[in-house]
Amino acid sequence: MNEPRLARITLEPGKCSGSPCIRGYRLRVSDILALLGAGASHAEILEDYPFLDEEDILAALEYAAIQLSHPVLVAA
Repeated sequence: MNEPRLARITLEPGKCSGSPCIRGYRLRVSDILALLGAGASHAEILEDYPFLDEEDILAALEYAAIQLSHPVLVAA
């Protein structure tokens, strides 16, 4: 886990309904993930959002990975 990178992810109750955002901007982690999932390259995202940098994209990916890496209980 890269703590300095993850510090780029912010949670503010009054912003984007409390969704995790990138560095306090109104750009959610889920927005970055959706762009990547739609096939956008890092370069395209950085061109469309000039206030971002490569570390912001990597922070969104790492944050998502951490959120998904918890035990899942399945009823037998």
